[in-house]
Amino acid sequence: MKKALLGKKVGMTQVFDKEGKAIPVTVIQVGPNIIIQKKTLETDGYNAIKVGFEDIKENKLIKPIRGQFEKVKLATKRYIRELRLENVDSYEVGQEINADVFAEGDRVDISGVSKGKGTAGVIKRYKTSRGPMSHGSHFHRRVGSIGASASPGKTFKGQKLPGRMGNEKTTIQNIAVVKVDAEKNYILVKGGVPGIRGSLVMIKDTVKA
Repeated sequence: MKKALLGKKVGMTQVFDKEGKAIPVTVIQVGPNIIIQKKTLETDGYNAIKVGFEDIKENKLIKPIRGQFEKVKLATKRYIRELRLENVDSYEVGQEINADVFAEGDRVDISGVSKGKGTAGVIKRYKTSRGPMSHGSHFHRRVGSIGASASPGKTFKGQKLPGRMGNEKTTIQNIAVVKVDAEKNYILVKGGVPGIRGSLVMIKDTVKA
């Protein structure tokens, strides 16, 4: 059965395994997720559930968003996302989904918006090599050749050039769930995940299993 959850990145810490080895982990607060709508193949053309996450005051939402919660008589939530699941029949509107849907040892994919790093050069952005730094060189950290002069006489699409780095949707795949705290609704996953502290992430079963 496929599983998915919305959560908030809390930060990083470390835990120790039975052998005393330190494991770097990211702490994610995942619950509760409240189901506010079910979508089925017959009515919508695909199977999914729409969930809300993190409480927010009603007056801070625009009327169309607020109306979705008023329709099903549920408390308003800050984030609304669709989770594409095949087994939508096992869920009901108003049901809570918590951390206990995952277990220690599960492999998951985590999606989020990566940290924005502003405008960056090609060395930082693409890990290219720099030129000579000695006196007389005019190359240093500049971009290398971007195309010949007469032929082809253009710069090809996809050329590695300076520009905005980060602040884009990123998915890290096939990472292990180290610990699940069902009581406090926290999941600890091995290593780092995309995003800054406090940012929204989506956790789902890995596609590489």
